[in-house]
Amino acid sequence: QVQLVESGGGLVQAGGSLRLSCAASGFFSFGSHAMSWYRQAPGKERELVAYISSGGSTRYVDSVKGRFTISRDNTKNTVYLQMNSLKPEDTAVYKCNVHDTGYWGQGTQVTVSS
Repeated sequence: QVQLVESGGGLVQAGGSLRLSCAASGFFSFGSHAMSWYRQAPGKERELVAYISSGGSTRYVDSVKGRFTISRDNTKNTVYLQMNSLKPEDTAVYKCNVHDTGYWGQGTQVTVSS
């Protein structure tokens, strides 16, 4: 049974930083799977924020380019999202996903105050 557990969310002032973690278990080959971070703000659709392939290639939604960095540590079965220069519009529940699968974490709340 694949499980994804996010952590690292919280309340931060605009301009601050947070680092989200997503620990995966139940994988027989975590390093073979692309991983993604999504977010959903109240009243808005879920949005793909960042993606990392099994080989380490990354993609970002335009609104976070230059501020967010996705990375992975296959020895720890963990994917990270480093978020810098946070803005109030980054406020959302952030969830990790085994890309293009039904495996999701429970989410972690990120709130950025102005």
